[in-house]
Amino acid sequence: MKMNPLMLIDFYKADHRRQYPEGTEMVYSNFTPRKSRLAENENLVFFGLQYFIKEYMIKQWDEGFFNVPKEKVMKDYRRRMDNALGKDSIPVEHIAELHDLGYLPLIIKGLPEGTIVSPRIPVLTVYNTQPKFFWLTNYLESLMSAILWKPSTSATTAFQYRKTFNRFAKETVSDTGIDFVYWQGHDFSFRGMSGIEDACISAAGHLLSFYGTDTVPAIDFMEMYYNADSDTELIGGSVPATEHSVMCMGTKDSEIATFERLITQLYPSGIVSIVSDTWDFWKVITEYLPALRSKILQREGKVVIRPDSGDPVKIIIGDKDAAPGSPEYKGAIECMWEVFGGTMTEKGYRLLDPHIGLIYGDSITMQRQKDILNGLKEKGFSSFNVVLGIGSYTYEYVTRDTYGFAMKATYGQVNGEGRNIFKDPKTDDGTKKSAKGLLAVYESNGSLSLKDECSWEEEGTGLLQVVFENGKLKNEQSLAEIRTRINAQLEK
Repeated sequence: MKMNPLMLIDFYKADHRRQYPEGTEMVYSNFTPRKSRLAENENLVFFGLQYFIKEYMIKQWDEGFFNVPKEKVMKDYRRRMDNALGKDSIPVEHIAELHDLGYLPLIIKGLPEGTIVSPRIPVLTVYNTQPKFFWLTNYLESLMSAILWKPSTSATTAFQYRKTFNRFAKETVSDTGIDFVYWQGHDFSFRGMSGIEDACISAAGHLLSFYGTDTVPAIDFMEMYYNADSDTELIGGSVPATEHSVMCMGTKDSEIATFERLITQLYPSGIVSIVSDTWDFWKVITEYLPALRSKILQREGKVVIRPDSGDPVKIIIGDKDAAPGSPEYKGAIECMWEVFGGTMTEKGYRLLDPHIGLIYGDSITMQRQKDILNGLKEKGFSSFNVVLGIGSYTYEYVTRDTYGFAMKATYGQVNGEGRNIFKDPKTDDGTKKSAKGLLAVYESNGSLSLKDECSWEEEGTGLLQVVFENGKLKNEQSLAEIRTRINAQLEK
């Protein structure tokens, strides 16, 4: 949704300019993940700043503010403030001055995207470059917070899935040659996200760790904001796949004919994914697949079976409470092995014939991922026997507080005098205690550390790089560079 970015605030931001001390000339703030609320993971993958700068700090401020006639900007702003807060309650001269300037007089410094960040390490700092616009720094807090927490959170979630897939691949497949993990986590989240932007920034975070995605606009997103090019590199990919309407339209009595038509006529080669629980999943596994075995094995490609209901752990690895020897007791992978067989991996685990596979994308969580891969391993099956669809059940069950993101001012300047400022509420458990003064982030032995109360000389060192300065993007990064940074962290 395109709006005048001047309006992308909480109302209380509108008059903070007058509330700061007389003579205020600078406000210096940071954006920091303060605390993980996930027991299984503490660290965060930083991602999304370049999008925020290109889309909001440059494009939307230009299109919605600087390139709009000043008279209209002033009229719209005054109307919004007067109608909501009372006539003439908010002075507007500073808005006219900003419009006359023609750019945002700010510096934003950020960590390289794809950096793994521990709690209480700032991912960015921001401050004004002209004294009269000190109010602008924290004016942007609501917008910055609303946009930036989600891509980092989703990138972190995807990275955790990737680490788990990598671990089981090395335990059940090989120490090397495990590139299939790039496809084991497939993004199914689009329809369950909170709008198009939410879907895109989350799915982009997924693509830092995986290739598999059904969220088409995520690929456009990477080309628009992260210098990717699908003509020269693999950004993301998918396969032909059915849905329940297709299977239903083919009728229940002719379901096996639908399967045969799909694998012999429409897709005689390549990968095709077929949703298989429209009526009776176990009938598909124990009757249709044996009947179609020869046709499946004759194809140059893979037929992927997709269950879409029930308990994913029990469907895939078996239900110990079911009747011994039944398909439900054995689970889908064991049943498919009995039909198609396969090979043994370097690590001594069974891997289905490459003409057949399984993907499960309903209500997958990180815990269920581990339960599925552990269950396969205990039964002597490789982790490569399954692909998991990661959907909104994973990517949308999070909030800004999942990693405790907050933007806080730690330094200011009043009448030429610098002030180290901080908050430390006595009624808090320490989570909300802020850093103090100017900040710098350093790396030592593979981990990050924060130094606060810095001099300006110290603030100019470390990992925080200038990425926005007075309306211009600096130090642009590409998807390829960020993926390289992500992959380098997998071995740590």
